[in-house]
Amino acid sequence: MEDLNDNNAGVKDFICQPMKNTQRQGGFKATYFIFAIMVLDNIGFVANMASLVLYFLLIMHFDLSGSATTTTNYLGTTFLLTLVGGFISDTYMNRLNTCLLFGVVQLLGYLLLIIQSHYSKLQPQPCGKTSCVDGTKALLFYVSICLLGLGGGGIRGSVPALGADQFDYKDPKERLLIATFFNWFLLSITIGATIGVTFVVYVSTTVGWDIGFIISMSCSFVGLIFAALGKSFYRVRVPGDSPLLRILEVLVVSVKNWRTQVPQNSDDLYESASRGELIPRTKQFGFLDKAAVLPKGLMPGKWKVCTVTQVEEVKILARMMPILLSTTLMNTCLAQLQTFSVQQGTIMNTSLGSFQVPPASIPVIPLVFMSLLIPVYEFGFVPVLRKVTGHPNGITHLQRVGVGLILSAISMTIAGIVEVKRKHEFVYHNHRISLFWLSIHYAIFGIADMFTLVGLMEFFYSEAPAGMRSLSTSFSWLSLSIGYYLSSVFVGVINSVTSNFTKSKRGWLQGLDMNKNHVELFYWFLAILSVVNFGNYIFWAKWYKYKKDSPVDQERLIKTGPGRMDESLSFSTTSGLSFVSKQQEVKEANPT
Repeated sequence: MEDLNDNNAGVKDFICQPMKNTQRQGGFKATYFIFAIMVLDNIGFVANMASLVLYFLLIMHFDLSGSATTTTNYLGTTFLLTLVGGFISDTYMNRLNTCLLFGVVQLLGYLLLIIQSHYSKLQPQPCGKTSCVDGTKALLFYVSICLLGLGGGGIRGSVPALGADQFDYKDPKERLLIATFFNWFLLSITIGATIGVTFVVYVSTTVGWDIGFIISMSCSFVGLIFAALGKSFYRVRVPGDSPLLRILEVLVVSVKNWRTQVPQNSDDLYESASRGELIPRTKQFGFLDKAAVLPKGLMPGKWKVCTVTQVEEVKILARMMPILLSTTLMNTCLAQLQTFSVQQGTIMNTSLGSFQVPPASIPVIPLVFMSLLIPVYEFGFVPVLRKVTGHPNGITHLQRVGVGLILSAISMTIAGIVEVKRKHEFVYHNHRISLFWLSIHYAIFGIADMFTLVGLMEFFYSEAPAGMRSLSTSFSWLSLSIGYYLSSVFVGVINSVTSNFTKSKRGWLQGLDMNKNHVELFYWFLAILSVVNFGNYIFWAKWYKYKKDSPVDQERLIKTGPGRMDESLSFSTTSGLSFVSKQQEVKEANPT
């Protein structure tokens, strides 16, 4: 490649962000503090995910669809704001300080929620409309949930990458521990979430919402203290250039050079020898290569020419987008389970002996399954598959995501069947079936989430350029965000379309009486879409090309021996579909 390092007037090449560390820093001892904050913070965060729909319905007096839509919009915004946390921690502040800053913002949100939930004068009166909040009450309400969402999103945008940074990606032994870290990271989330949807939800719905919010705020505060106490143990990555500006620079220069012919020889494109990490050129998105062409007679400089590595960084993010978008429908299904299932639970038999289970605590079932299965997956499933496939993680990141997508379709199918049974027993026999019927599809979805979320996090972290890992890891949460927003859109569109075909002229999901609605049809509609989406995901998983500097060979093989490289790592679903084979990975890692 053309090395113009001696004449790079004005070019500030991006060097891999350095780590501030000593021998006593990093490793699993540092991640214990990260696990602690995730346990404590998720006690309140996930309790809110499960119970806010009831808070909006019973205290803020939204109607059934209004409370569901407000909840999904809040959660969608929260996960969207993880991009803000990821961007700031990559660019302006280190990841620890970013986490602490947004933690304070979240505490302010909790404080306002506590005030409004405690004083009835600050709460709206029932009005029979979709939304009853207005004036200063509306201002207090929306400011509180906005601060809560901004704080929670910022924490989740910075903490996963902070944890993964504790393992040296260039060290083959430490690199393999990143997958283990993300498994335990998810376990810490599920432990905190389990406490939240049982104890905190019970307190909120039976003792008082203000008390529940106080407990959530207290746990979050203690979590921040734990995160701060680990400072001397962390490997802290120094913030670098703005990833968004680097992306924009490639796009702008590519457009400016739209008439320029891209040379066939990669050595004729601009690269700098001063870079700490080089990514070789790939053939996809060839138009962007125009940004790495330095016109004759022009000195290199910012917004004039980009290095091949910088161009490839943008290509990597572009290749990730179809994978990201293919997982959003699963999170739309998750949003429906978190809202309509809780509302279903209010008209089901919630008795467990003499104890009345709060309907909003039903998510504890998948959380318990996940808490039990994550250690089984790490110590049982992975070693067995490792012997079969030769892959250090048992299966690849994309295969793991694919398993989750299949299970989510199965879950929604069963959810529709359970709703048919619940409605039939209630309407024709005046009998409320047990709340624990919901546990069947909830448990399956919990397993699906275990596969998909960890697979996405590790995929985005390992494939991302070094200077964009917080932002890239936030894509896992962005998938959740789009899914929640899509959920709100689906509810509105389904109501609008189906109201034209029903005899009552009511949409499937309209009104407060679930026994007159058709939630089961909506669930089956999502199940069908999930199957179609799985086919779409297979296409993009095969199309994806891994960045060539990533340790694909080490990820693919941990055994050596004659003929080993020709064995397939593909897995087959019950429908006979297989994808992301070992031979495909070899091809993707070495494109011609």
